[in-house]
Amino acid sequence: MIEDVEGEELTPEEELELKAPDPDAFTVLSATGSTPIGSFNFSWNGLSFKIPAGCFLTHSIKGSKKKITSQIAGVDCVGPTALAAQFCNSRLEFHYADTNGKTYRIKRGPLNSSCRTGTIPSYKLGAQTLPHYGKACTHLYVASKRRAVQCHNITS
Repeated sequence: MIEDVEGEELTPEEELELKAPDPDAFTVLSATGSTPIGSFNFSWNGLSFKIPAGCFLTHSIKGSKKKITSQIAGVDCVGPTALAAQFCNSRLEFHYADTNGKTYRIKRGPLNSSCRTGTIPSYKLGAQTLPHYGKACTHLYVASKRRAVQCHNITS
C-alpha cells in the first residue's frame, strides 16, 4: 500500500531537538541514525547539478514495540557542501517491511519541486501502529531516483 502523506514541516525548535541529544534515546524502539549520501549528478529542468560528499540523511523514530509515536527525517550537509549542494525535485518516503524484508507500506512525503541549498525540508509523521515487526526506513529521492536509505529494526 502506498500513501501520499503531506507530513508536517518541522518548527525551528523541533529541528534543534532532532540535532540535540535525546534524553529518552534509550527507551525501547527510540533511535536516531544518519547515513552519508554519496556524491551524485542529476539533471532537472534542463540544468545539471552535482551533489558532493558531505550530506547526510537522518531518521529519528520514537515508540515502543509496533507502536510508533513519531518519526522525523531530514537532510543536512556540512562544511563547503552546505553551500554547494542543490537538492531539486526531492521527496522523503517512509517504508515499512516485515521480518522477511517484504515492504507492506510506503508513506510518501510531499514532493519538494523547487531547489534548496544544503538541505531539504525535514518532515515528521505522527503516531501509528504497525501490523508487523520488521523495519522502518526513510528513503531520499532526488529527481525521481533513490539516493539514500536509513533504517531502524523494530523488534519485540
